[in-house]
Amino acid sequence: MADNIVTPAKSSTPSPNPIRIICHVCQKQFSQYTCPRCNSRYCSLQCYKSHSLRCTESFMKENVVQELQQMQPDEQTKNKMLDILKRFHSEEEMDEDSFADSTLSEETMEKLLSGQEISFDDLSLEGKKQFHRAIAYGELSKMIKPWDPWWSKPSARKIRLSSEGTQLVQSLPEQELLDDIGGEEFSEVPAGPDTPLPPLSSLSSREPSPLLTVHLVDILYSYCFTLRLYNGDWRSDALGAVTVVLSLSSVLGQGAQPETVLEALSHFLEQVCCPAYRHVGGLQFGLSVIDDVISLLSLGTSALVCALCDMHRLIQEGAKEARSERPRNSRRDGIRRAIKLAEKKIYFIMCWVHEQPEEAWSSLAAIVRAEKTSAMEFQWSNKAEKSNNKAEAKGKCLIEEI
Repeated sequence: MADNIVTPAKSSTPSPNPIRIICHVCQKQFSQYTCPRCNSRYCSLQCYKSHSLRCTESFMKENVVQELQQMQPDEQTKNKMLDILKRFHSEEEMDEDSFADSTLSEETMEKLLSGQEISFDDLSLEGKKQFHRAIAYGELSKMIKPWDPWWSKPSARKIRLSSEGTQLVQSLPEQELLDDIGGEEFSEVPAGPDTPLPPLSSLSSREPSPLLTVHLVDILYSYCFTLRLYNGDWRSDALGAVTVVLSLSSVLGQGAQPETVLEALSHFLEQVCCPAYRHVGGLQFGLSVIDDVISLLSLGTSALVCALCDMHRLIQEGAKEARSERPRNSRRDGIRRAIKLAEKKIYFIMCWVHEQPEEAWSSLAAIVRAEKTSAMEFQWSNKAEKSNNKAEAKGKCLIEEI
């Protein structure tokens, strides 16, 4: 006769035949075991693990505790563990030493300790890899303190020039002098012209163009952008800085004549978004430079003359480096001619700025501020149009079925 089968739903009744109970968990196999904690019937280890988390965890915990209690560490076990820890520590120190040796050689370390400069070629192969890795991940830029523009400092509001445009020697009160020395250096503001600025009539017999205000915005933008790009230190690479100015400014580099502030600003925003300068910060960085131009204009004539004088020195230093380069070629000759022409234009517009009334700059700053919004809308509309054109191009079929 077949054995009686009892499932968890059935009530067990006395029977002369052997009773086989179905597993309480899977209810597919006959149960072979009973949980010592909850008396639940199960058929396999898998069912035991899933029948109650509380039972399995407490069971494992008790087993581990009992095993640990039975372990009595002897002196030999302790010594073995100490040896393992010492070996691990010594291997870690060896790895650090080998890493240091692979990065900088002894000769390179001596150069550093003696205060000499080292070049990229002085690094080991591993050091060069780490250097390139640091550049790729932007780790080197974190080590450079961001430059604080001189036109944003309080000392920029105290600039005073003579009636001829030259720098005035001012005697400061003792406390104010100590504050300047201890905090922000007054020398951070670029000096004005060393010699008196000639009247505009002596430079040209014609009346100044009404577009000079637009040209001034163009020149100031290229100046602020270049100083931002070089973190305020254009003297580290004067020729490179001049190249940036000429590539950005349509007035200085291309001989263009932008007729409106919006036209000038739109040109710059297109330039800073191109692949050559996209890494600097793209559109957001380009818009922030417009704010720099507005700040400079708000400072008035003296600050503008100092900024243009600083740019004039930049162009002159770049010209010196360009003349000293050998061998000469047609491309370099073209750059030298462009630099010479830019030098004359900057000097002319510096003399023109010196003769303008102070109220002209607040009005121009307001115009630039208003046109910044228009330039932003123009750029966004261009982007939207380009994206729509791409979408339409993707949607068109290349071969039309006739």
